[in-house]
Amino acid sequence: MRYLCFVYCEDGRLDTQTPAELEACMGEQLDYFAQLQAQGHGIAAHSLQPPETATCLRVRGGRVSITDGPFAETSELFGGFFILEAKDLNEAIRIAQQIPAARFGCIEVRPLR
Repeated sequence: MRYLCFVYCEDGRLDTQTPAELEACMGEQLDYFAQLQAQGHGIAAHSLQPPETATCLRVRGGRVSITDGPFAETSELFGGFFILEAKDLNEAIRIAQQIPAARFGCIEVRPLR
């Protein structure tokens, strides 16, 4: 079964990191995903650009409304995701708890349909 792991981090958290700290964190994430791929668990992983680069659209009554920026005001920002292959939710959680970003953010594990 496949699971989507949303990676959230506190708003402003990345702004407090030095370039070297950010690079080290990204390196850890990439290394961990490479391990998951080698084990047959890693399907996809990507980080996202900052929320202010987002474009939101809605279709209501046949009309399209487009706005810039994030949809919701929140203290945690959606920063990226992993798609995992796991036999069940327990295995997905075991894998997700080792995602390096879990040390400073939140990982939401959700089964895909």
